[in-house]
This record gives sequence, C-alpha cells and structure tokens, in this order.
Amino acid sequence: MAKRIISGIDIGTHTVRVVIAEHTDGGGLPHILGVGKAESRGLRHGYIINISDAIKGVRTAVEQAEQSAGVRIREAYISIGGVGLEGTQTTGAAIISRADSEITEADVERAHRACEQNLVNAANKKILHIIPIEYLIDGKKIYGRPAGMKGLKLEAKCLIVTCLEQHLSDLIRAVEEAGIEPVDACASPIAASFVALTKAQRMAGVILANIGAETISIVVYEEGIPISLEVFPIGSTDITNDIALGLKIPLEEAELIKLGKKAHEFPKKKLNDIILSRLEDMFSLVIAHLKKIGKHELLPAGIVLTGGGSGIETIEDFARAAMRLPSTIPTNTIDFTNNPKSKKQIKDTSWFVAYGLAIWGATNDRPSMAAAGNFLNNIKAMASNLLKQLMP
Repeated sequence: MAKRIISGIDIGTHTVRVVIAEHTDGGGLPHILGVGKAESRGLRHGYIINISDAIKGVRTAVEQAEQSAGVRIREAYISIGGVGLEGTQTTGAAIISRADSEITEADVERAHRACEQNLVNAANKKILHIIPIEYLIDGKKIYGRPAGMKGLKLEAKCLIVTCLEQHLSDLIRAVEEAGIEPVDACASPIAASFVALTKAQRMAGVILANIGAETISIVVYEEGIPISLEVFPIGSTDITNDIALGLKIPLEEAELIKLGKKAHEFPKKKLNDIILSRLEDMFSLVIAHLKKIGKHELLPAGIVLTGGGSGIETIEDFARAAMRLPSTIPTNTIDFTNNPKSKKQIKDTSWFVAYGLAIWGATNDRPSMAAAGNFLNNIKAMASNLLKQLMP
C-alpha cells in the first residue's frame, strides 16, 4: 500500500503548530510522526502585521517537527483563521439544460456558481469553501445528490466561507518564505472539527468553539454539514490580562492562574469573578450568533470546546450554564506511530487544527475516506484549490 507524508501548519496568534503525519491509502486516518511548535509573533487577531516575524515562527516550528519526525517536508496544508474569516449562507438557481429534464453535474455547478454570485459585500474577500446545505428541485427539498434526478429548476443553498484576500496572500507568503509550498487551505474551525467532532455529533446538531489567544472561532453543524461559521475578536489572552489587572500581578503569573495553577494563593471569589465576567462576554457573542441563525438552545449535541482557551479550569461548567446545552472538551489521544511518549503532548486540543489539516490533506487525492465521514468527501469535492485561485 502506498504511503505518503502529509503536513499541516496552523499559524495562530499565540503559537505556530506543525504536524507531520503519514497516511497509508486505505488505512484510515493519518498517523502522526512528529510535531513542532514555536511562539507566533507578528500576528494580531489572527492576521499578519509583521511578515518577517511570522516567517521565523513558521520556520522554527517546521524545523522542530522535522527533527521530531525524522523527515524533511517541502509542502503543507495551511489553516486560515482570524477575524476576517466568515461564513455566509446564500442561495442560487439553475434552469435544467437537458431536453429530458435530467439534472447533470454541470447544472449543479451552475447553481453553486449562482450562490457565489449572490454573495454580498464580496470586496477584498477570497472564497475558501462553497459547501452545499440543501437542494430544491421545482420547489421541493430533496435528500442526497441532485445529479441524475429530473426537474425543470434546481435551487441550491450554500455556506460560502470567505477570508480577507490580503490575509490569505500574507499567510501563503510567510509559509513560502519559510521554504514550504502551500498545497491548499482550510478554515481553522472546520479543520479542528475533523478531529474534535464525531459523526453522531455532526448529524444531531453541534457547535464547535475553538478558543484561541485573541479569537473565538465557531462552526455550527446540522445533519452532518456546517451551516454557519463565525469568528469573534476576543480570546483567552483577554482573561489573562483581566487577571493581571485585577490581582496586580505579572502576565506570566496570571497565565498560570488562568489554567488553575497557583490559584490557591489568591482569594477564590475574586478570581472567579474576574474569569466569569470575561467568559460571560465571550459566550454572549456565541449566544447572540445562535439566536441570529435560529439555533439557540436547539443543538442536541451541545457545545464542544477546543483550542488553548479550553484549558481554563471552569470553562466547561460555565459554558454548560451559559449556553443551556451539554458542554464537553474532547479527550482524543491522537495516534502516533513511532513516538508513544508524545501521546500526552497531543491531548492538548490546541493541536486539533494542525492535525485536522493532515486529515484534510489525506483526502485530497482520493474520492472517499470512510473514517472521516461523508462531510469530508463533500467539502473536498466542493473546495476550490487556493493556489489555482491565486494564479493570474
């Protein structure tokens, strides 16, 4: 069986993480060979403000991962996050072209293109993913693929995920300058969902909240596919800053306290009040978004928390109370082939985006991958190759 090396690079505001994995055709999910991380400098709310600092972070994390894996890499899949990332639902229609009224793949593609053309405020944006949510034939909702069915008019509803074009160009440049060729890109919360969410959760209805240093990225799933995606400019660093100000202590000490270390040295009530006040701000944004899309308190699988901020001691209980939904932090131990000692390191959910990119990459040249569920196949079929998009 053919084996290939797949790498994922997650450039976060706080940390650059690199996962190098090996995938065997027909062998399920990729096995991690090595990981690397470095402090991420030159970013603000997920977008690059100093390209040379960003390049250094990528290069350091890649070198560490290569040393850990014992292999050199030349290409990688990258994640796109930050406040410029957003998902918008649009609709589009196509009149069926064949005389016998049979819907072809070309008709489906035209309906998708119509969705794309109906995207409002598209200036300065680049489309990352066009994800079909539902289809109607002659006004009636259908289940499954429309191609091969018969009708006069096909309507499509799609989630179009966009990012700022300049942000994407800067990320690609940073990765290229570090000596790595970007193959394709995936929205960060979607990449994390490949690892964090089960098929049952995605089918029932769930919200994944990836809490980074300066942003919270959310993606809402229903019936196995993402129906909404949003990024908010608030993150776990805000909690650290609040603790430092409230207790008049250095930032380094505040970070340890936020994660439940050394907390006994300070009044518990005061500390809880500081943390809960900021968590309230965070989750009120998530609740407002769910109300906007009509899904507040209507997601049976609840909220799943990932990212560096999910390490905050009280966050699971607070999310459960604030959202009035089941709240969980995934406990996946991602598999290593040759490095069993590293299993503890990867339990940290902040690695989920980088490993999710490896899963994304494993499907890139193959029509199906049962272990990742049908959604992964659909989104890979729909996603435009970024490098082709960026060519003149």
